[in-house]
Amino acid sequence: MDNPDMATAPTSAWTPLRIGDPVPDFTARSTHGMVRLSDYRGRWLLFFSHPADFTPVCTSEFIAFARAADQFEELGCSLLGHSVDSLFSHLAWLRAIRDDLGVTIPFPIVEDPTLEIARAFGMAGYGENHSSSVRAVCFIDPEGTLVASTVYPITVGRSVAEMLRTVAALQRTASEPVMTPEGWQPGDPVLLPPDFTADEVLASDRSTSWFFRTGPAE
Repeated sequence: MDNPDMATAPTSAWTPLRIGDPVPDFTARSTHGMVRLSDYRGRWLLFFSHPADFTPVCTSEFIAFARAADQFEELGCSLLGHSVDSLFSHLAWLRAIRDDLGVTIPFPIVEDPTLEIARAFGMAGYGENHSSSVRAVCFIDPEGTLVASTVYPITVGRSVAEMLRTVAALQRTASEPVMTPEGWQPGDPVLLPPDFTADEVLASDRSTSWFFRTGPAE
């Protein structure tokens, strides 16, 4: 990784990455050659991390990501995997998935044997040498800003379908001042921002209509 700020970061204190923060840039080896995170600017990016190769839960997730890759592409969203193991381990893992499970992984996976990338993204604290906490998903907008994130334990598989839905919802709400309700799917109605003046609230026809209003699907 070649971020000078991270290279000089103190080892006694660290700040996790928060929604709205610019994501730290890095350059790393991957299964598709050298990768620089800032090269994805101008596109949405799903950056998802794993604590180790050859693990059952992570293998199931990689298969699901591979099968949904075209759907992410339709949303203009790139996929970038991350595991703390070495590039050699990544390549052997992908070969095993292809040979035994019949699935070819189409997206790059970056290596992070020193946990430097994991620490930069707040997945592991400075001074920690274990990788069990490296199970995050970062939703990054075209400007390189973290707009959503999730963290899961190593025992629970993440839902690729939910990640697709989240990307679509983030794109829908980024284009105009609307919000998406629980379980929203593309094509569903959205929620409108509430009114914030006493006149608007008192003039509303129902007691909930000033803060719970639906808008058109598109």
